[in-house]
Amino acid sequence: MTFAERLKELRKLEDLNQSQLAEKIGIADSTISAYEMDRFTPSVLILCCFADYFGVTTDYLLGRSEESNVQPAIHKLTK
Repeated sequence: MTFAERLKELRKLEDLNQSQLAEKIGIADSTISAYEMDRFTPSVLILCCFADYFGVTTDYLLGRSEESNVQPAIHKLTK
């Protein structure tokens, strides 16, 4: 699975649209769209933001691991 596919899958699992996720991460919603369409990949900093938000490893996001829930999601801890 590609980064684009993983990002879209995780976003939908959290029941977020692209604009909502972009706001939570602090980037433009058009950037989320570009990531999900595999037009470009995020910087290491943004990749880490996604990993922290969803509670997964960067390896999972990049398709290097199938293990997704190895740490509690930060956004769930702050609710």
